[in-house]
Amino acid sequence: MPLSAFLVSLISGAAAGTSTDIVFFPIDTVKTRLQAKGGFFKNGGYHNIYKGVGSAIIASAPGASLFFITYDSMKEYSKPWIQRFDRMQHHEQFSETLSHMLSSSLGEIAACTVRVPAEVIKQRTQTGLTSSSYNTLLMLLKNKNGEGVLRNLYRGYNTTIMREIPFTCIQFPLYEFFKKKWALYQSKSNILKPWQGAICGSIAGGIAAALTTPLDFIKTRLMLSDKSIPAFQLTKTIWVEEGPLIFFSGIGPRTVWISAGGAIFLGMYETVKYIITKDHLLAY
Repeated sequence: MPLSAFLVSLISGAAAGTSTDIVFFPIDTVKTRLQAKGGFFKNGGYHNIYKGVGSAIIASAPGASLFFITYDSMKEYSKPWIQRFDRMQHHEQFSETLSHMLSSSLGEIAACTVRVPAEVIKQRTQTGLTSSSYNTLLMLLKNKNGEGVLRNLYRGYNTTIMREIPFTCIQFPLYEFFKKKWALYQSKSNILKPWQGAICGSIAGGIAAALTTPLDFIKTRLMLSDKSIPAFQLTKTIWVEEGPLIFFSGIGPRTVWISAGGAIFLGMYETVKYIITKDHLLAY
């Protein structure tokens, strides 16, 4: 990946991640408290709705930058393979979709190295387990449960990956598909404006969010658990004790948050990239 393209992904991704997390943090708090054991009001209700925002802000820029650097790089590296496959099989849409799924999945894996510890700290703070993000971090680092600092910080990592990969495999192929179709229907130009990319991102994000809510629910419960527990065992226990519908707790706030967040996240990414490349500050 050329240095200029790397910097475009780095800067655009950082702007996208930070702006989204700051604007939509209250909705994320509502969603987390709905999913926590005991329900919304027991875990804080509408009180201190920005509690835990510090960890989200610190992780937003590097996490989103890692995602877009990986995503854009993999899309570029896979172009020769896509073109070769298209010539052999005549399945352009399938090969493009496969490329977007692979690129976004690798992007999420890279981003989660930063995002998961921040998410653990944020959610424990949001639900009142500690008074601040700093105190949550200290508690995890002190390792009072004896399970190891890394295990504490990366609790729910596998489940987060299990949630993010299906989510991103739905969102980004849809996002790229909607952009491509919209560009084709334009009579004057096949290049979309940033606001058009934002709308495509919003629709794609909302669909992906609704479909992956049960995975997000399980991830939240794992991160809030005091001890490590296999995801399957936790899922079985929740199913028996609370019923199957509980897995869709928070679907409303999650869908609204990610749909609107997708508009800001991908809209900001497209806007910053457009400004940088349009003014020839960096070649892309």
